[in-house]
Amino acid sequence: MVVPPAAPEQGRQQMALTALAPKRTNPAKRTGPAKGTGALRRRVADNLMAYAFMAAGLLCFAFFSWWPLIKGIVLSFQQDNFVIPPYFVGLENYRALFDDPLFWTAWKNTVVFTALALVFGFALPFVIAILLNEFRHLTGLFRVLVYLPVMLPPVVSVLLWRYFYDPGNGLFNTILGGLHLPPSQWTQGSSTAMISLVLVSTWANMGGATLMYLAALQGIPGELYEAAELDGASVWQRIRHVTIPQMRFIMLVLLLLQIIATMQVFIEPFLLTGTSSPDTVTVMVLIYRYAFTVNNDFGLAAAMSVLLFVVLGAFSALYLRLTRSAD
Repeated sequence: MVVPPAAPEQGRQQMALTALAPKRTNPAKRTGPAKGTGALRRRVADNLMAYAFMAAGLLCFAFFSWWPLIKGIVLSFQQDNFVIPPYFVGLENYRALFDDPLFWTAWKNTVVFTALALVFGFALPFVIAILLNEFRHLTGLFRVLVYLPVMLPPVVSVLLWRYFYDPGNGLFNTILGGLHLPPSQWTQGSSTAMISLVLVSTWANMGGATLMYLAALQGIPGELYEAAELDGASVWQRIRHVTIPQMRFIMLVLLLLQIIATMQVFIEPFLLTGTSSPDTVTVMVLIYRYAFTVNNDFGLAAAMSVLLFVVLGAFSALYLRLTRSAD
């Protein structure tokens, strides 16, 4: 017996019941938003941890750098000697600075020291780096010897040279006596005091600049020197037409950094000649003199610091401009 096929009416009834039945939710789709929420929470937690570490660093930087800077600017408009409560005096501290003859002497000595330090501390490391670059044996030993003064504490270096400059039994006067030459006053003489400070600063700091120059020299392609030699260029011509153009940027950056550093010289004149010598008083020494020795006027010292900050800020802005343009 053959079973007849379902009637069209029964098929339509089944389709209607299927349409009216409630739709079941897919479990996989139901867990999707939960997973997305968890990932979002993890990202927020990671970012909060990163922001927490960054906030801690910013707070330390603000407390130890920004707040003293702001406090110093405010103090420059106040009269304060830590005896009476500070009070505002407007631009009186700046007027007193410009009326002080020692203010102009300090700036003149600072500019002279910076110029002499650049002559020795900028050119001499470049020459030493070229010589070290030509060595093929014991290069590591020579680099350590050049960089060794940088590893010494600055006070130790200055005290060592203080013994060398001693007018009585110092090393330099002993050598002059052995050569039957008259002794020199070195740091006490008006004509030799500044150059004596420059020699100490150059010896103590030229190691870092020398290694930077040496690293830049080793980055110059050797093919350029080979082409120059084939053209018959001399040593000076190779330095002038190959080395210096290839190192122009690093030389300019180091020049600006040395200007910023040498204009803040303090340890050498403070330990070798003191704060009372007009031949070696610099801006930083005068700031110390205003605050702690003669005037005990922290407002006047703060005003001097603000002026130095403005000058160094201009050189720093130039440095950032050059490095940004190089990138």
